[in-house]
Amino acid sequence: MSENDQSSKAPAANRLLRSSSVVGGATLLSRVLGLVRDIVLARFMGAEAHADAFFVAFKIPNFFRRLFAEGAFSQAFVPVLAEYRERGGTAAVRELVDRVAGALGSTLLFVTILGTIFAPAVTAVFAFGWWWDDAQPEKYALASDMLRITFAYLGLISLAGMAGAILNSYDRFLVPALAPVLLNLVLIGAALFAADYFEPRVEALAWGVFAAGVAQLLFQLPFLQPLGLVPRPRWDWQHPGVRKILKLMAPAIFGVSVTQISLVLDTVLASFLPTGSVTWLYYSDRLAELPLGIFAIAIATVILPSLSRQHAADDPERFRATLDWALRMIVLIAVPSAVALAVLAKPILSTLFEYGAMTARDMDMAAYSLRAYCVGLLGFMLVKVLAPGYFARQNTATPVRYGIIAIAAKMLLSLAFAVPLHLYLQLGHMGLALATAAQALLNAWLLYRGLRNDGVYHRSPGWGGYLSRLSLAIGAMLLVLWALQSQWPDWSSFGWYDRSWRLGLLVAAGGATYGLVLLLAGLRPRDLRLRPSGS
Repeated sequence: MSENDQSSKAPAANRLLRSSSVVGGATLLSRVLGLVRDIVLARFMGAEAHADAFFVAFKIPNFFRRLFAEGAFSQAFVPVLAEYRERGGTAAVRELVDRVAGALGSTLLFVTILGTIFAPAVTAVFAFGWWWDDAQPEKYALASDMLRITFAYLGLISLAGMAGAILNSYDRFLVPALAPVLLNLVLIGAALFAADYFEPRVEALAWGVFAAGVAQLLFQLPFLQPLGLVPRPRWDWQHPGVRKILKLMAPAIFGVSVTQISLVLDTVLASFLPTGSVTWLYYSDRLAELPLGIFAIAIATVILPSLSRQHAADDPERFRATLDWALRMIVLIAVPSAVALAVLAKPILSTLFEYGAMTARDMDMAAYSLRAYCVGLLGFMLVKVLAPGYFARQNTATPVRYGIIAIAAKMLLSLAFAVPLHLYLQLGHMGLALATAAQALLNAWLLYRGLRNDGVYHRSPGWGGYLSRLSLAIGAMLLVLWALQSQWPDWSSFGWYDRSWRLGLLVAAGGATYGLVLLLAGLRPRDLRLRPSGS
């Protein structure tokens, strides 16, 4: 490759870091507002029956959303869209968008109608223990009623996901990343200002979910106008692009949603555990997803269009280099995040949620499951960036095979961990979180091994020194966090202000130690940029 070719590729390569930063920053705003939302909900509902019912009614459309919007659909749609851009031009892309909008919209309408009509049956599948237990009829009935309201969120947010996928394919990352902010703002408003108009009050949140879906879709449509790609739905299931997307989606619905399926299994099993288990898992999962959403999903969002274009252009070296850069970024963030969250589980949970209806015991129980999730945080994040290595090549069958293996292991481990932990320690929910963590690690390892065996990816030089620097910095951070936290063993005895400044000090000290030791060990910001292939 000539020097001119390398220099022309350098700006495009370094745009990945800038684009990831843009998406990560917008996602950080969304996640911070999400934490504010959860603080409001914790004060509003606590960890009682109404809270469990809402979280199940919210989890079900979110599960299907991640299949249609963030999961199988986008993973199949973006590579095909990139192929049409590369080989067909604007007119072909516009035709594809219109036909896909017609197919997706009609399917979503059908699924939403079915889900609304058969809400009690769907609730029974996801919270079987409530349906089975005659002592919990109110919780089951309330969850079913709210699901009839929240299920429409599936169709709205999936169409919003399509709009976001189009924008991402044209490197417009900011608007789709900001859309989830609206969900948090609407739910906060529903809890604070609308609850008094509903009986039970928690139904205000269900209507808030519906309103948020409308807002996220309408927010993104104007930004498609300059591209000339506002969808005009056309019914054409025979269009080659539609058929190709459907073919890719069929196995991807399972493969890309392994983590979500495992979380649904957690909800089913948790419905047999003591009241509060669903809520404890929800809040601990929310915190574990903070680095996952800010960094892993941001990087995965940015690299999928790039990998798809590189595959369409038959450029395997740039493809490999992009994957290698993504893996380095994930390891840089995932391991210290997991260590810090595990060490600071109780301080973080207490500072954010231990108010009003949430008790110190709730925080202790949520801390157990948060630490368990941290075991698999690296696996969760690696899956997000390894899966695009398959989907960009329009290979969905292989991740499905790995997903089946991981899910089977998860089902066995859920029973193996949850049952004894519940019987002997009353920590069954922690066993569910441990099984989920093990599943994520197994899935990530299978995806990584597959890319290596196929010759798609191999590590670039320098990984040994890179990991050594990270290990040194993480060890130093761990010592600092342990030393500081040991000075304040009884976190629940502090008020909100004292908890906040202490937690801020811990986070700042840990982050500063990690960054400083990395610098002293020789890692520089320029080392985090993607180098053009051939350099």
